[in-house]
This record gives sequence, C-alpha cells and structure tokens, in this order.
Amino acid sequence: MASEENRRPPPSLAGVSSTTATSRVARTGVLLRACHPAPAAAVTALSAAMALAAGRGVLGTALTTGAVAAGQLSIGWSNDLVDRGRDADAGRTDKPLAGREVSAGRVAGATRWAVVCCVLLSAACGPAAATAHLVAVAAGWAYNLRLKATAWSWLPYAVAFALLPAFVTLAPPGGRWPAPAVLGAGALLGVSAHFANVLPDLAADRAAGVRGLPQRLGRRVSATAAVLAATAAALLLAPGWPTLAVTAPPALTVLLAPPRSRAPFLAVIAAAAVALAVLLFGRGPGL
Repeated sequence: MASEENRRPPPSLAGVSSTTATSRVARTGVLLRACHPAPAAAVTALSAAMALAAGRGVLGTALTTGAVAAGQLSIGWSNDLVDRGRDADAGRTDKPLAGREVSAGRVAGATRWAVVCCVLLSAACGPAAATAHLVAVAAGWAYNLRLKATAWSWLPYAVAFALLPAFVTLAPPGGRWPAPAVLGAGALLGVSAHFANVLPDLAADRAAGVRGLPQRLGRRVSATAAVLAATAAALLLAPGWPTLAVTAPPALTVLLAPPRSRAPFLAVIAAAAVALAVLLFGRGPGL
C-alpha cells in the first residue's frame, strides 16, 4: 500500500510560479527600501512636473523622469552602501543593508545598472542637458562619499537642485538655461531639502559620528533653516503674499513634525510644487 506521503499530489507549476513571483516581489521591495524611496520619488515627481511645465511633451517628460529616477536610485543605494557599517553599528534596523535583509553585492549591482540607465537616458536628452544632470548626480555621490560628514554637507544639495531645472530646459527643442530666479530657487530648495531630510536621523547620525551642518546646528536651528530656505525659494519664483499663504502649511509641517518623521522633506517638495504652480499660473508655461 502506498504511503500517505506518496499519495500526495505533486506541487502544481502554478503554485511554484506563484511562490517564485512572490519571492521576487519581496526581494524587490527590500531593494527599493534601500534606495531612500520617499525622497527619490518626491524628487522624480517634481522633475516630471517641471518637464511638463516646460513643454517637453510626452517623450521628453518620460526621458527626463526616467533619467532622474535612475539617478536618484543610484544616489540612494550608494548612500546605504557607503553607510552600511556605520548604520549596523548604530542599530539602524530600518536600513535593509544594515539589517542584512539584502546583500551588499545585490545593492551594488542595482546601483551599477541605475548609473548606466541614468547616463543613457540623460544622453537621450541632449549633451547640454545630460551634462547638467550628470553633474547633479555626481554632486549626490560626492555627498555620500565625503561631504555628508562635513560642514559643506549642504553644497551638493544646492548644486543638484539648482541643476534639475537646467536639465529640463537645456534639452531640445528649447536648449536654454532657466531664468536666474529659477536656478537660485533650486539652490535654496536644495539647502532646505538637505536640512529637512536629515531631521529624522539627527540623533542616529550624531551617534554614528556624522557631523554635517545640520548635525552641528541641532534640530531647532536646522528646522528653521529648512523653512526659511524653502520660503525664500518660493518667493524667488513667485513673490507676494499668496505665495507665503500657500507655503505656510508645509512650513508648519517642518517645524511641528515628530522627530523621526519623513514629513519635513515631503513638505519641502510640496512647497516647491506649490511655488511652481503659482509661477506657472502667473507667467504661463515655461521655466
């Protein structure tokens, strides 16, 4: 008589396929968690909005969005690769690499592919635009590799955010630099984003020995700096009381958010989006 085990039906191909697909989705989810997904998505969405506002069209907007997304992925993954030892020592269980949820080799491989995609998609936007964007991405890498732990930690953010609108407008058919006010607003927004993005990690960064400008200044001063820089950026784009009124809620979010919240960074991006909308409403399409 056949044993009970022998009488069991073999696993179906559908079941095996479903399990494999679920495993792949889970691994992809862990990998995406290591790329700093909220900031990456916010910057990518803002870039897409700028491309649409500048009249890049469907293809141009898709290329711009893809290039920025790839660049942000490379910056986010390289950040966690560089910091994985420090994050592990600090007990950062929210970091997949530090928690050994994903291997360094897998993240490094994904980073290389992101860089390749970033270069190719940027190049498809024309040489001038590609140069602007790749310098912006290089600034992000410079932050990860060296400047993050110095008093110059704000500089890569200022450079990268100033060059994002240039990446949009330097692409054909326009091929021109954005208005000086847009470049200045981008730089100020970058400084604001830096302070806001670091706020949730101030204590952990200090414990790990990271001494960037926000860590040196402390939470209260950093939050205030984020608000002032974002407000100045918005006023450069669209001076007036209406701008102050619509940027007040994001400013309050930065100042009142809980210590570990990621809301301040998203609030800064929201303030930029609002200022961009006010700018377009007043001037019409174009940067």
